Amino acid sequence: MKKKIVYIEDEPEMIDLVRLILGRKGYEVVGANGGREGMRIIQTEQPDLVLLDLMMPDMDGWDVYHQLRADERTKSLPVIVITARAQNIDRVLGLEIAKVDDYLAKPFTPQELLESIAKIFTGSDTTVEA
Repeated sequence: MKKKIVYIEDEPEMIDLVRLILGRKGYEVVGANGGREGMRIIQTEQPDLVLLDLMMPDMDGWDVYHQLRADERTKSLPVIVITARAQNIDRVLGLEIAKVDDYLAKPFTPQELLESIAKIFTGSDTTVEA
């Protein structure tokens, strides 16, 4: 069965790019334009994974993340942050303090994205061909 991924992002071009990359590997990607829409879609689609941008105009990605963790139905849903905030301190805050499942800085390669997702679904570091 296809794994369903919700990508919450305010740039439609990024959603299209990720949908193309992941669609080739058999994933179903549902795009959400911003945090509020993303929260609605997560409740109806019940995805296997969330890709989450941090800097969005309608609802900050961290707000989305904290709402997911506060909800009994979504508290264990894996989340990979995909953001332009690429400084080491941002990465440490995401991975060590907020405990996101992974943290990818834009721009990323298709290989990095696929490996991050494979790590979530298999539970181990694996090399994936893009």
